[in-house]
Amino acid sequence: MKLYHAPGSCSQAICIVLQEARLTADVVTVDARRHLLPDGTSYYDVSDLGYVPLLQLEDGTFLREGTVIGQYLADKSPESKLAPAHGSIERYRLLEWLNFLSTEIHKGFIPLLYAVAAGKWVDTAKPKLQSRFSWIDRQLAGKRFLMGDSFTIADAYLFALTGWGTASWMRSVYHANIDLSEYRHLQAWYERIKDRPTVQHVLRADGLLAL
Repeated sequence: MKLYHAPGSCSQAICIVLQEARLTADVVTVDARRHLLPDGTSYYDVSDLGYVPLLQLEDGTFLREGTVIGQYLADKSPESKLAPAHGSIERYRLLEWLNFLSTEIHKGFIPLLYAVAAGKWVDTAKPKLQSRFSWIDRQLAGKRFLMGDSFTIADAYLFALTGWGTASWMRSVYHANIDLSEYRHLQAWYERIKDRPTVQHVLRADGLLAL
């Protein structure tokens, strides 16, 4: 397999999932702002959508969208327990989290990441995003992970997104002007995730540990 990845972006979640699942893939670093590959060619020649993650499978076909790629990798490694079994209510709870993170958190960050272009829209988007993080904070009360006692692909996804905030944690190259430090359950969860050997490996590979 081959993973197209931009350090600090949402594709960081897929790098973590690969490590947790003990699966191997060649990681191709994409300059997400200029849409260039390491050899200087256009990433649009590979993906006409121009964003990451993008996973090339063993047969040469491509799989897009991080929430789908994460499930695909988790299902390739069922022993990792990164996703509950298909058909179980727990699987639907995972899908619930993945959809929430994709639509409410991931997309909620976009105006903050491009604040100049977004203009006054930031004034609306920022409090909405903060309210969503406040809700996540309440869900994490008394839990080690989003789904309870087990680390899942949803935790990997939320970790990548939370790194875009300005709390006194890892500040990624994708950086939004939002303070998440008031959410103590979220903070504690973030530190637990960051300390996982698999996550440390990804942060080190992406050169983000010192940021």
